[in-house]
Amino acid sequence: MKLLLLLLCMLTISAGYAQEKPIGVFQDHLDVGNPKIAGSTLYDEATQTYTIKGAGYNIWFGRDEFQFAYRKLKGDFIITADFGFVGTGGDPHRKIGWMVRESKDDNAAHVSAVAHGDGLTVLQWRRLKGALMRDPQDEIFSPKKNYQTIQLERSGKEIIMRAAHPGEPFHHIGSVIMNDMPEEVLAGLFIGSHNEGVVEEAHVWNVRIDQPVADGYNPGRDGYLGCRLEILNVFDGKRKIIHEESGRFEAPNWMPDGKKLIINKDGSLYKIPVAGGELEKINTGDVTRNNNDHGISFDGKTLAISSSSEGSGGSRVYVVPIDGGTPKLLTESAPSYWHGWAPNNKDVVFVGQRDGKNYDIYRISVNGGKEIKLTSNKGTHMDGPEYSPDGKYIYYNGSQSGTMQIWRMKPDGSGREQLTFDGYNNWFPHISPDGKWIVYISFPPEIPVDAHPSYKRVTLNLMPVSGGAPRVIAYLYGGQGTINVPSWSPDSKSIAFVSNSGK
Repeated sequence: MKLLLLLLCMLTISAGYAQEKPIGVFQDHLDVGNPKIAGSTLYDEATQTYTIKGAGYNIWFGRDEFQFAYRKLKGDFIITADFGFVGTGGDPHRKIGWMVRESKDDNAAHVSAVAHGDGLTVLQWRRLKGALMRDPQDEIFSPKKNYQTIQLERSGKEIIMRAAHPGEPFHHIGSVIMNDMPEEVLAGLFIGSHNEGVVEEAHVWNVRIDQPVADGYNPGRDGYLGCRLEILNVFDGKRKIIHEESGRFEAPNWMPDGKKLIINKDGSLYKIPVAGGELEKINTGDVTRNNNDHGISFDGKTLAISSSSEGSGGSRVYVVPIDGGTPKLLTESAPSYWHGWAPNNKDVVFVGQRDGKNYDIYRISVNGGKEIKLTSNKGTHMDGPEYSPDGKYIYYNGSQSGTMQIWRMKPDGSGREQLTFDGYNNWFPHISPDGKWIVYISFPPEIPVDAHPSYKRVTLNLMPVSGGAPRVIAYLYGGQGTINVPSWSPDSKSIAFVSNSGK
């Protein structure tokens, strides 16, 4: 009898373990609808890429068959990824994309953001369990085809689909109100072959599951979201998460040897290996309220930091040896926020407010002396000044045109020239070490022109220094602290940045 009970217990434990097969960020993967040929989902930790295979007659009418890698989610969320089929395929209506589903049942209610083998892109849904999906009542077609990046957002009862071609901003495909969808849903990647006897395959990368905050959220009052430290290859668009925390850290700089990054966290600065690992605190003496405006001189010897102290009236600029030491104060007046080193390693540029109203760009020597005012701003906003590696220009963001755009000027403040012209609000231009590229963060038009808040749907954009149209290289949830300071790799191929998500 005892042996029988032991066997039953072991079988129960085994069955419990068999119920879930975690893969990457997903809790499980399985075939929904019992297709004739089994599918699979694999995850490559080195590249953070998923390979998903699946068969199935269709995802339509009264029931579905497909391979599904999912995670249980509650409340609002944003799910984003890049998708690509492998091979030419057997049917033009093979399907990949994101799905939000009420259960694993083959006739469950769901909403799917679908890319077909022939490029057709559709938002489609089954409102209630067992209902027949109808054409055209239960779908919204995009007028364009062949999207690579697909996003679904749940906001209350509404589920919204966006999609983008490489380098382009998101296009709003459509949305549907799902009044009967439960609070907890299964959300994840899917593939279906539209042919019972064929298995289709796709690669999925840059997979991000973000849980956003409501409008009006105040991080100082309501708490900070979790942070991810990411590295992005700016030329192929592939991203990798190297560090995550439930608290707040910000603004990575790349160390000159290319092996470590610097971030700020809880008023201190830390080094972290580019492959991830333990944080190493940098000694900044009694300057312990460091913010996200910090960076390294061109010769790699000195670190500029911005920090406030009690009774100082706000942030001031200091310099400290790259490996730590006793900081030296540069700016007596506050607020002052460092943003750029001169290539001569003797001067820095910063933004400061001296009249209580306007922020202007200033230069000061690291050897002491008076600050030199480079702009005379009235009623608009300037921020993020940074020298080009050849020292010919200072790049910055300014709202003189009515929206926040990227500008440049000569080092003496003359010859101001606007470089971006769009409806977005563009901040913090960073010039690649080889002097060929500008990367910056772009906020949506509805954000106030002089604000760069946290926890927004933003993009990172890339444009040639020599001129030309910018292109989107990353879609993310972030903002303040994402890329405030120079964050290019020494070889001018990658950038580091911070994205955000609730648990």
